[in-house]
Amino acid sequence: MARVLFLTQTLPYPLDSGAKVRQYHMLRRLALRHEVTLVSFVRADDPPAAVDHLRGVCNAVYPVRMRRSLWRNVRATVRSLFTGLPMMVARDEIKEMETVVRTLVQATRFDVVHADQLSMAGYGQLAVRLSAPHVPRALLDEHNAFYLLVQRMAAAENRPMRRLVMRREARTFEAYEAAMCRAYDAILTVIAEDREYLQALLSAPEREALAAKTTVVPICVDPDGVQLVARTDEARRTILHVGTMFWPPNIHGVLWFAREVLPLIHERVPNARFVVVGKNPPAEVEELTADARIHVTGYVPELLPHLARADAFVVPLHAGSGMRVKILDAWMWGIPIVSTPLGAEGIETVDGDNILLAEDVSAFADATVRVLTDPALNRRLREHGRTWVESHYSWDAVYAKVDEVYARLLGEAA
Repeated sequence: MARVLFLTQTLPYPLDSGAKVRQYHMLRRLALRHEVTLVSFVRADDPPAAVDHLRGVCNAVYPVRMRRSLWRNVRATVRSLFTGLPMMVARDEIKEMETVVRTLVQATRFDVVHADQLSMAGYGQLAVRLSAPHVPRALLDEHNAFYLLVQRMAAAENRPMRRLVMRREARTFEAYEAAMCRAYDAILTVIAEDREYLQALLSAPEREALAAKTTVVPICVDPDGVQLVARTDEARRTILHVGTMFWPPNIHGVLWFAREVLPLIHERVPNARFVVVGKNPPAEVEELTADARIHVTGYVPELLPHLARADAFVVPLHAGSGMRVKILDAWMWGIPIVSTPLGAEGIETVDGDNILLAEDVSAFADATVRVLTDPALNRRLREHGRTWVESHYSWDAVYAKVDEVYARLLGEAA
């Protein structure tokens, strides 16, 4: 049994985002075999009961309040300009987190430092440095190739000044992410494509070293704990999107679908409803409700009523990186999915059998109309999606790969 320091940028519970799903089931797997100490940023809207729940999973939990303000953003911008550090990394350099990490590594001899996502990589390296003379092994879980995510967001940005800023941020992330890939003893990615994207940041000899220490472990879910959603009598040609609505790729995707795809759907299915569920939608998404057939809910404490009325689940993403857990969720719930190829990137799919994939406006509209109007296709997508997620993305089976990674790390440290 090893002592593990597990660092996260978001509290891994409740399971209302893809990152939290990854973190939570990773913690569950590690806690079966190791003594895990979780240190996580928390936000004002994180329920206290979530920390209590995590204390039932981990050996100890240390929440640290995330601090955000206009002043911190300005300071991060200045620091980035002078140092080349990404603004998003500089923004989240919080003294309280540094203090907690310092206190813990001085009091406990950790065997592994597990940094979850690139945003916590700096704190992970701080923990390693402060642990001397006993140096723990360090593992970085790259939920996505973050530099690529920022590149794609910049490419999709229509405002010239913001696009310029984001392009610079992407360049700073290229250097930062490459440095962190060199520094860590083991890397996890959720899709094979991200392993290749990270290798592209390095020289040829370094690529071989990175490939040797990188393991692809997809995000997984717990189908055993989720029942197929029973459709209600209200299920009448309702199209559902679920996702955090302050995340730029989700905003861009929803606006693209509502403004360009949905009008083509309404030509053939005039009464089709589009429901957008997700926390903190911006004004431009709220304004879509000028059409009475579009409903924007914001955060909802109970998702089931919306799932029960859904005939189609859309993932209209054209930016982003990593793996969309919302597809796994929709398979678990038994809701037919229409996605862009990028939206389903890194997920094993069978187009036409457990999902419909479509790239451009016309094809996406056609696929959605088929799901809304073809009962046999709708039923096949529902049933086959559920079977697929059970056989390919169940956390307890797939995350056995993480045990192998830890065994190698601890063997090297012995």
